[in-house]
Amino acid sequence: MLRIALTGGIAAGKSVASRRFAELGAHVVDHDVLARQAVAPGSAALSELVGRFGDKIFVGEELDRAALAKIVFSDSQALSDLNTIVHPYVFALAGAADRDAREAGVTVVVHDIPLFVESGSDAGAFELVATVAAPVAVRLHRLVESRGMTEEEAMARIEAQATDEERAAIADVVFDGTGPESHLHQQVDAFWEGHVPAPALRSISPQSS
Repeated sequence: MLRIALTGGIAAGKSVASRRFAELGAHVVDHDVLARQAVAPGSAALSELVGRFGDKIFVGEELDRAALAKIVFSDSQALSDLNTIVHPYVFALAGAADRDAREAGVTVVVHDIPLFVESGSDAGAFELVATVAAPVAVRLHRLVESRGMTEEEAMARIEAQATDEERAAIADVVFDGTGPESHLHQQVDAFWEGHVPAPALRSISPQSS
């Protein structure tokens, strides 16, 4: 089973690349989804978060993500504490996802890991590591235009993450997410054809490009 790690800064185009990998036939493990599972109501991780941040991060029995984001993206220590609590649970869930995929006979698994560098993930644990990069100005525009953030909120998110240079230093390939989705699709397709064993390859219909 070929395991690929995919990362990239917020609004760089990682989600576009991740979807393309899925279209090509990869089994994608989304670590954002795992993170939400890790802090589900009644979970040990949620209990630890409440112990650190208090009841103000609750809405009913669930985590108030917006309230937590306001705290951690204005306080580097709070962000570090959040990651220290949640990441071990996400790693455990990711390991379980790998075991399930292997038992199911999956050929290629792509781990979509937004905070690959920040979480201390081991690049050596994957056969290949890919990252998506785009200039800060492009990412800032996308966050403001498509996600309704203020420029201040968007910059706080960007600055809380690793830089493109730090991600590139651990990657086998850097995809350019600056342009249209079709350009990123072409790069992912070329990577797939060059690195994925032939039995895992399948053709893509023109409609998906």
